Amino acid sequence: MRRNVYTVGQVNAYIKNMFTQDFMMNRIYIKGEVSNCKYHTSGHIYFTLKDETGTMACVMFSSQRKGLAFRLEEGQKVIALGTVNVYERDGKYQLYAKEIVLDGTGDLYRRFHELKQQLEEMGMFSEEYKQPVPKYCQKIGVVTAPTGAAVQDIRNIAGRRNPFVQLILYPAQVQGQGAAESIVRGIRMLDACGMDVIIVGRGGGSIEDLWAFNEECVARAIFECNTPVISAVGHETDFTIADFVADLRAPTPSAAAELAVFEIEQIEQRMRDMHEWLVQKIRGCTDAAWERYEKARMRLGYLSPEHQLRQKQQYAAELEEKLRTAMAQRLQKSRHRLELYAGRLEGLSPLAKLSRGYAFVTDEGGKALVSVDQTKKGGLLALQIKDGEVLARVEEKKKTERVMEGGGEKAGKDAGGVF
Repeated sequence: MRRNVYTVGQVNAYIKNMFTQDFMMNRIYIKGEVSNCKYHTSGHIYFTLKDETGTMACVMFSSQRKGLAFRLEEGQKVIALGTVNVYERDGKYQLYAKEIVLDGTGDLYRRFHELKQQLEEMGMFSEEYKQPVPKYCQKIGVVTAPTGAAVQDIRNIAGRRNPFVQLILYPAQVQGQGAAESIVRGIRMLDACGMDVIIVGRGGGSIEDLWAFNEECVARAIFECNTPVISAVGHETDFTIADFVADLRAPTPSAAAELAVFEIEQIEQRMRDMHEWLVQKIRGCTDAAWERYEKARMRLGYLSPEHQLRQKQQYAAELEEKLRTAMAQRLQKSRHRLELYAGRLEGLSPLAKLSRGYAFVTDEGGKALVSVDQTKKGGLLALQIKDGEVLARVEEKKKTERVMEGGGEKAGKDAGGVF
């Protein structure tokens, strides 16, 4: 009977697990000669490392390509950092490379990665310790070689962007023995001078040329600096310990100047825009205030005692005019009615009748004579005429019957003694 029979997949998984648990296999440096190098369309690199004793399959995924600073080619002698593990499908182990360097500089790369890991574990790369670079720097310190291309690039960029920014150069040694100490002195001196920001860097070169910026003393000087530090070492593909410790990394010294020096033309344009906006705002506020003033002035004019008095005076004048008109109309109507009454009264006045030839007759006792029966022959009568009185004596009397207009005989009697 067969016992403890496993599938191929189970065995491969078991072996993979063994590799995974082996600490040494998780981070190992392997050197050898490159052969069978193929760049896949996906971006992965497949190659083999060999020496006189054997070969090993290797792969570098596209996500790890930043760990390769040159083009991998056949016959190169390299040192690869990565993890050895099993590809379960084929049951083969291979190296999953993360970084590859040419063999000649391998010791420096090893020291670089060991220091990088050590400082990273100490927290010197943590974002919480990064200081923000001021937006408007006026005094910029530069730690670099006084005759290199880096300082000329920084001067040219700064002069073009803002000629009013003050650049203070510490002429440091950036390559060779004593370079790290010179860079540290420059950082500390400029930090004590109250700079707004410090640029530490140099132009490109090999790893040996840039090694001063990989020294621990330089990293600690940057970390302990109270002034924000911009690291600008080499070209865009070059990375140093100083880049990881600095508050901000610039790919080149020219880029560092772009980051540190604000462009004055943009500030002036912004000031012009703000001035225009402020003028419009003030004009709008002034117009609004003037409009409120005009409304308040008009309202005050309506409510002022003087205006009220003028309004009352005008109203009183209108009432007076209306009263005069009403009185004149009333007087006119009264005068007209009086004239009517006067005309009627004149028509009824005895004097008017007397002026037309009539007379008012009274007897001797002064009683109005209205009937012939009141007279007697030989009696005296008094006749009132228009301009005086006449005394007459009755010689004869004769009684007649007449119907008076508007009332018959009675009307004739009411007419009194006028005849």
